Amino acid sequence: MGSQWGHDKVYMRAKYEGYRSRAAYKLLEIQEKFHIIRRDDNVVDLGAAPGSWLQVLRTLTDGKVLGVDLNAIAPLDGVETIEGDLTDPVIQKQVIAMLGQVSVVVCDASPKLSGQKSYDQARSVALGEDAIRFACNVLKQGGNFVVKAFQGGDFPELHTLAMEHFHAVKTYNTKSTRKGSTEFYLIAKNFKG
Repeated sequence: MGSQWGHDKVYMRAKYEGYRSRAAYKLLEIQEKFHIIRRDDNVVDLGAAPGSWLQVLRTLTDGKVLGVDLNAIAPLDGVETIEGDLTDPVIQKQVIAMLGQVSVVVCDASPKLSGQKSYDQARSVALGEDAIRFACNVLKQGGNFVVKAFQGGDFPELHTLAMEHFHAVKTYNTKSTRKGSTEFYLIAKNFKG
């Protein structure tokens, strides 16, 4: 079954260049603009399946790269994965045990969409809040965080939560996002610890 959006140019480019999804270009854009990942960073990708952000992360750092998802992720060279729930304290302890110091947490996860805009947006914000709490439990002081969000009435709560824990918080719309989508990214730098 194909994408509901069809095979646009970005999708076709991703397939041609060997990425598992078009989302790879979103992370590349974010990195180019905000420089969130350094060569020696250990990075955790939440909601990592199918693994396109993991593919990009492996090229951006010589540190450890770990993906966490409820679903299994097909193996990638130089990447470790955990199948589990990011809200589970056991998973968070496992991440720290595997990586030691975590410099960056990224999250391109999205809840299963119902088609009800306000409900889906609220669930997206809740997922983002869970991702921020995860980041606060594993990040080293000064670390960076990126999370996908959707425009809507609940977004200010997510932004406020990020501002409580990071010195600099911005929003960003990637060029690779599908036309008509309300998604954007919250870029949070310099974790207060």
